[in-house]
Amino acid sequence: MKKVSLLNAISVGIGGMVGGGIFAVLGLAVTKASGATPMAFLIAGIVALITAYSYALLARTIQNKGGTSAYINEAFGKNILSGGINNFLWISYIVMLALYASAFGSYAPTLFPIFPNSSINYHLFLSIVILLAVVVNYLSVSVVTNIEKWAVFFKLIILLFFIVIGIYGLFSSSYVNQLSTSSWPNMISIISGGMLIFIAYEGFELIANISPDMSKKEDIKKAFIFSTGFVVILYILIAVITVGSLSFTTVSSAEDYVLAEAAKPVLGQFGFILIVIAAMISTFSAINATLYSSSRINYELAIDDELPHEFTVIIKNEPIGVIITAILALLIGNLISLESISGIGSIGFLSIFFMVNLSAYLLRKKIGGRVWIYLVGIILNLIALGILIFEQIQSNPITILYTLGLLTLCFLLEYFYKKSEYVIKEKVIQRNQSNKKAI
Repeated sequence: MKKVSLLNAISVGIGGMVGGGIFAVLGLAVTKASGATPMAFLIAGIVALITAYSYALLARTIQNKGGTSAYINEAFGKNILSGGINNFLWISYIVMLALYASAFGSYAPTLFPIFPNSSINYHLFLSIVILLAVVVNYLSVSVVTNIEKWAVFFKLIILLFFIVIGIYGLFSSSYVNQLSTSSWPNMISIISGGMLIFIAYEGFELIANISPDMSKKEDIKKAFIFSTGFVVILYILIAVITVGSLSFTTVSSAEDYVLAEAAKPVLGQFGFILIVIAAMISTFSAINATLYSSSRINYELAIDDELPHEFTVIIKNEPIGVIITAILALLIGNLISLESISGIGSIGFLSIFFMVNLSAYLLRKKIGGRVWIYLVGIILNLIALGILIFEQIQSNPITILYTLGLLTLCFLLEYFYKKSEYVIKEKVIQRNQSNKKAI
């Protein structure tokens, strides 16, 4: 089997994080955190970095391509709790898929406005890109991986170019003073803003799925920490340039495609077009990869008896989960607002990462590492989750209702599935006992 190098693993982590997330949520972050947007990304990044440490130690010890779900099962056993959380992980991936598609639906119409009504264009492009990803996934796995490989290289080059040019532009910008503390909201708003866009950091955990194939096990920790640290710095620089280059009024009017707008002050329309193209390529590759990964998550959950075995059905060498995941992403993307999608996704992954940090603590004797880091991860995830929920209750309560509904659904499905499986097994046992008596 071909082994995964440290560079390959770092590329997977960076590619998983720098997907559609930054394009989708940057405007939302500036709207929430104003001049403190770089600080919001830093706070979210610290939570991500500490959680990456827990993932690294778990991945180094528990060699399982199931990643997150395998660690939770190891710590809590296979029961309704672990099953419900793992189902919620799958749902969170679907929400992330909808977020990426929303970003594509926001950026694409700025270059290709098919209809005069922007909302129609948004829903059209959002739907088309998900359906196109389904076709690509069923064509060939190699097509998916090749798209992702080249997209990671392209989007990093474009974003690094944007940063270099953007920093140069800050010296002549009249909006640099927006970065001063006088433009900062209160700390609760800053933290909640960072947590609302936490989903932009989510992708580092994909390294866990490939860790069993890494050439050197000691490189697993390096891959997690380096890729996450790199993206934290990247996001902070992008936030600094955006806040320092555009007025808050401009950010508000171009919230859904603000990164492209931030390229205009120095590069003009060329910069705008360049970032839009980068956003479309990045979000499409992220949708491809996420659809591929999430369909395999529900396949593995079905194998582990945490979802019905119907999810193991294969259509043209791909799990039926590809179609199911796409349908659910279409519904979420077209029916729920961007802020709610981001909120649900961030609450989802903060909850899951809390469980991962808790799993690392419970398995501390097995995996080693610094116990105090696991405890800090548990506490930070809880605080971040609490602040985000509190802020969403105040500003966008429908997000909490959506999240509670999805979480409840995950546990109810797990409960009734486990109960039905138990009833079937009991009937089989009783039938076998009756047959033995008859004999």
